[in-house]
Amino acid sequence: MGPTAHGDIAVVGHHDLTDGSLRLVESAVRDRLARYAEGARAMVRAAAGTALASGRAARASGRPLAVVIPTSIGVPALPPPRDRPATGELLTLADQVRLLDYDPADRDSCVGADERLVGAGTLLLAVWDGSPSDGRDATAHLVTYARARGIPVEVLWPEGAARVRAPRPRIPHARTPF
Repeated sequence: MGPTAHGDIAVVGHHDLTDGSLRLVESAVRDRLARYAEGARAMVRAAAGTALASGRAARASGRPLAVVIPTSIGVPALPPPRDRPATGELLTLADQVRLLDYDPADRDSCVGADERLVGAGTLLLAVWDGSPSDGRDATAHLVTYARARGIPVEVLWPEGAARVRAPRPRIPHARTPF
């Protein structure tokens, strides 16, 4: 039966996937979730990107879905504008909604929420291209976090998947006086 016989599968990953990649991730996560033991629930934190693709995949694979939403002092908090449509869809897909006190507009608070999500699971399924954390994306950190706590990790990166990369600010080269 493995570690997910009656446990939860936390699913995390990059939020900045291209549209084509979201379809690839949804298909790959659906196939992966279908392999796990009956009764294992998929868990995601309400957000766009990997979370929404994974929520859709969970439902398509027949897997129960728990969605973690932000609260502030026990009252649901409004997600950032880019995550609102995804959060609405995830809530309609969810078998269970879990409230967690965190600020969805604060990166560090979201990372803390993801750490609690990972810690509540018996397996981490990480949609990750292998890149290090860059200050915007914490997937590498969450993989390390899970491994340090003895939580099994499965990394999934479908062939052809890509991320939308914001251009890095150019740093002008210093001129030499010569």
